[in-house]
Amino acid sequence: MNRLRVLKLGWEFPPLVNGGLGIACLGLSQALAKHVDLTVIVPKSAPDAAFDNFQLRGLNQMTVENLQPAEARYRYESFAQVRHIPISLDPYENASLSPRLGTEVMTVAEEVAFSKTTREQLAAFSVGELYGSDLASKVVEFSKVAAKLAMQEEFDVIHAHDWMTFLAGAEVKKATGKPLVVHVHALQYDRAGADARDWIYDIERYGMNQADRVIPVSRYTAEIISGHYGIAPDKVRYVHNGAEPVEVYSQKKKFPEKLVLFLGRLTAQKGPEFFLETASRVIAQNPHVRFVVAGTGEKLRPLIESGAFRGLGGHFHFTGFLNKEKVNELLSMTDVYCMPSVSEPFGLSALEAAQFGIPAVISNQSGVAEVLKGALKADYWDVDLMAKHINDLLTDDELRERVIAQAKLDIVASTWDAAAAKVIHIYQEVVRQPPS
Repeated sequence: MNRLRVLKLGWEFPPLVNGGLGIACLGLSQALAKHVDLTVIVPKSAPDAAFDNFQLRGLNQMTVENLQPAEARYRYESFAQVRHIPISLDPYENASLSPRLGTEVMTVAEEVAFSKTTREQLAAFSVGELYGSDLASKVVEFSKVAAKLAMQEEFDVIHAHDWMTFLAGAEVKKATGKPLVVHVHALQYDRAGADARDWIYDIERYGMNQADRVIPVSRYTAEIISGHYGIAPDKVRYVHNGAEPVEVYSQKKKFPEKLVLFLGRLTAQKGPEFFLETASRVIAQNPHVRFVVAGTGEKLRPLIESGAFRGLGGHFHFTGFLNKEKVNELLSMTDVYCMPSVSEPFGLSALEAAQFGIPAVISNQSGVAEVLKGALKADYWDVDLMAKHINDLLTDDELRERVIAQAKLDIVASTWDAAAAKVIHIYQEVVRQPPS
């Protein structure tokens, strides 16, 4: 059988990454490229980014001439099910993700009428940040340019990663008639809660309805997709993320206390306030513990102020953003990893901690709980049980070794190659059937 040809649409890609989405896209792409012919289109790529087994194409590297062959053959379709798209909104600074007072809002029909020239569309991805205040406009423009570019590619299936690329995936499907697979790494439900009904929710729901298959990163997220978004369960296929193998090492801490780590964006979704509450209960029982919060976000200042008010400042370290090398250095001296996420589609950092032989305490509201079967678990709000689990792992050597041993077994199958094999099977399902 001939190798499948896959056109993948992503929003970020190493080395230009903002979070876990780009890392996951790279890991899966490298594994897929062993078995399929792969082209990846992103809004912005580094000038010197090149990969041996697949093509990475950043729109910031394109010229008008690259897209001219498709100009006369492409007509942009309106998105009737997307109610309105704000033109100025920073989605990661406001947990509600609703337009602020004074924000200009355009209907999709108006946005189409507001269409930019191809030269302006490409320029939009050559400057500025991918997640800036004009994110909504960039999402729309990416869908237009990606469709033009896709019409010059040969491929069998479209694979779109996360909501920022869902409009693009739908447009490429309309322009080419090829089947569409959308990959859900995180949802508006996770970021803003179960009551969220806004433009991002609309894009997510629209994209999943247009898709031939939906790939969430966990069974937990699959249930939200069916229950909260109303997507037919028979076209949802969850595939757990893999973990990139790392060189594991250990080093001695510069202080005698035990170290408990929180690693992630400091947003409501990740539950940093619950980590602080949990820490206060651990310290009440065991004062010889230090807590490290690695990450940044809108909750950083409130956490620091709350910790100081409670008199916990001497037990806490806030590192801010850390690159991969610094994260591994921190993992090499960590005694317990804690992930109290309120809603976590997966939680790749817990797998990374497991690779370093670190026992984990994680929330039941996380996809990685399906993979790390031996990890100690609690509901994110149950800070007393979280604290008990942490203290038990710090004081009970037999329990600690048992949890570590199980984690080593759990992560053996958690590879990107295993994830790629499942994704390829999904490709084969949609290629064999006519597009919906």
